[in-house]
Amino acid sequence: MVVSVRRWLRRVLFVLLLCFFTITMYGGCRFIAVWIAPQDPYRVPQGQALKVFQHDYYQDNGSSVYERLRLFYWYGE
Repeated sequence: MVVSVRRWLRRVLFVLLLCFFTITMYGGCRFIAVWIAPQDPYRVPQGQALKVFQHDYYQDNGSSVYERLRLFYWYGE
């Protein structure tokens, strides 16, 4: 059996470079995701902004599960 050292070194180099670039790309994507994400999405708004909450009245009127499911599929909410 003939074992080529050059071929094995190329394979090892390829695997090492693949691992390096994979880890680098993963770290870059995580950095960008943290950079884009808001710091605290649930904080009280600043300045002229308003935080609005609208209560869903159709859930309080005693509707059945069937009616709520039909409403969900009808409106997609």
